[in-house]
Amino acid sequence: MLLRRLGTDQLSASQIQGLRALLWSAFGDEDDRFTEEDWQHALGGQHFVVEIDGRIVSHASVVERVLHVDGQPLRTGYVEAVATEPQQQRRGHGSTVMTAVNEHIREGFELGALGTSSHGFYERLGWQTWRGPTSVRTAAGELATPDEDGYILVLRTPTTPALDIEAPISCDWRPGDVW
Repeated sequence: MLLRRLGTDQLSASQIQGLRALLWSAFGDEDDRFTEEDWQHALGGQHFVVEIDGRIVSHASVVERVLHVDGQPLRTGYVEAVATEPQQQRRGHGSTVMTAVNEHIREGFELGALGTSSHGFYERLGWQTWRGPTSVRTAAGELATPDEDGYILVLRTPTTPALDIEAPISCDWRPGDVW
């Protein structure tokens, strides 16, 4: 097993092809389907991969976003495209990737954040469920995203200011899933 960290610009064409196949197989059912917009959200930052025999079996990426907590902007390492090949799950590969992700976020960001319904996996790695209301910042103003309430998790870093996890939190608008 080999853990690697690569910028999006360092991914080869075959690695991109392998990552896309991994993500689409891991999010196979219709409700959790991985979309092209989801793929675009995962690009532009750092990719953390576990390889076995040269094949990527687990992945997560961290992209920079600005989240506002109670109006205060925070430079955030936002986690995207976390997946492990279905036949490689429950072998620690996802935990290995997320441990490296956590270290990266703690070293370079004021906050870590992600959206998920798999709270237990992340909570045991130090993430907390955000209990306040969520919204998205748009050109027309801030719009509530009540379907995301309870699905956003955060990771505190050494530079995280004092936070009330019941305060409002907002993200910048983007195509597809805003969170």
